[in-house]
Amino acid sequence: MTSPTTPDRAVPGSPIGGLVTLSAAQFLIALDFSVIFVALPSMGTDLDLSASAIQWVVSAYSVFFAGFLVVGGRAADRIGARNMFIAALLLFGVASLAGGIAGDASLLLIARGAQGVAAAALQPSILALVNTTFAPGRERTRALAVWGTVGASGLAAGVVLGGLLTTVSWRWTFFVNLPFAIVCALAAPRLLPGRNDSRTSSPLNVLSAALCTATVLVSVLGLTLAADVGWTDPLALGSFGAAVVLLALFVVRERGSAQPLVEPALRGTRTLLVGCGSSALYMASVAGSEFYLVTLFLQENRDFEPLAAGVAFLPLAVCITLGNIIAGKLVNTLGVGRTLPLAFTIGAVGLVLLAVSVHNHSYWVALLPGLVVSGLGHGMIYTSMFVGGTRDVADENQGVAGALMTTTQYAGGAFGVAVLVIVLGTNPDDGAFLPAFLLAGAVALAGTVWSWFGFRTPVGEQGVVGAAGAAGAGERASAGDPVTAHEKGRTA
Repeated sequence: MTSPTTPDRAVPGSPIGGLVTLSAAQFLIALDFSVIFVALPSMGTDLDLSASAIQWVVSAYSVFFAGFLVVGGRAADRIGARNMFIAALLLFGVASLAGGIAGDASLLLIARGAQGVAAAALQPSILALVNTTFAPGRERTRALAVWGTVGASGLAAGVVLGGLLTTVSWRWTFFVNLPFAIVCALAAPRLLPGRNDSRTSSPLNVLSAALCTATVLVSVLGLTLAADVGWTDPLALGSFGAAVVLLALFVVRERGSAQPLVEPALRGTRTLLVGCGSSALYMASVAGSEFYLVTLFLQENRDFEPLAAGVAFLPLAVCITLGNIIAGKLVNTLGVGRTLPLAFTIGAVGLVLLAVSVHNHSYWVALLPGLVVSGLGHGMIYTSMFVGGTRDVADENQGVAGALMTTTQYAGGAFGVAVLVIVLGTNPDDGAFLPAFLLAGAVALAGTVWSWFGFRTPVGEQGVVGAAGAAGAGERASAGDPVTAHEKGRTA
């Protein structure tokens, strides 16, 4: 097959400055997802929100984020990742301003949904720019480690910052996004590589895009409703049924389309499929589920004030950062096939430590060891799964590949929280958190098995399907993963 074109290298930017800009934007996405948690009680009191409305402050972001990711990724591949990056940041800033000045639930929920759409356009353009700016191999792995370190720490830093800002007003959990959005948007034209205008673009398949977005939206909506009103509720069941129908229509449309939303090469790229599964298990265990459980446990069962709960997450934030740095080094020596299973195992051990300590009221003895260990695993997983999942994808498909991984990531998180709500019950005591943490640990162990077998390519098997074969083989060789004789010959 012919070598892939490079969509965003034609107009050079500043690699180091660009990486700082992209990392800051990723930090913004993660920050906005988690900063809201600690502020929810104050927000509900100030605006007189019902319990259901408070939950939808979080869910509105997640549902629209997951729903528009694939479309955002394909749009970034079509019109240029830098163009999409700037447009998404502008929308993010406007939505954050609207949320900060909201005087009722309606405007607040609309603003959160708009933030989710903006994040869905921003996330895949960030990953596409990282992967097309830095060459496959050690250079890209180091860049992804830096990006992952800053981005993943945003989840934990958001909880800490949310506690600090809420002492002034919950509205600052929205206003804090504005400096990041403005600075990154202004820096992008100078520091990020521009689009090669000589490359022809095929139009976006509108029908496939609509079906894909509707499928994910309805699926995540069903999971959210299941957590809110129960799995047997007619609205939840209706959402799941509609999702099945929409998915079938989407598959039929994609197979018969000359311009599919997801290229056939991506559907057959084994490492991308394994990466998507890994990202779902990651968010259902050491990321989304753990944050949900620990935040609830601290404020409801240990009576932590918002600021104290935020400070309690500081060790987790530090260890997530350290875990990303460790993964950046290990991937280059052990390869993704060994680093990612190790990371999932470490995360599972941390969750088990949290589970066995739920009856101990000492933060230092009960919670801190589990937060430290799970934080290391969290950071290691985040970098390793994106290195492995996108390594065999051609440059012109990096946007939609990153979007697919992030879609499965947040869908996995929504499913994990929905199940944990059932496990915890309506008024969970300490004993209810024991099986909840153990369940999250079991999901992390499933990630160990999945990634161990998924990223270990048997000798003689062609590990890459698609236009990025030579590049992927070179990257796996430099990253310490096995490369088949067939790929070596093709690379040569």
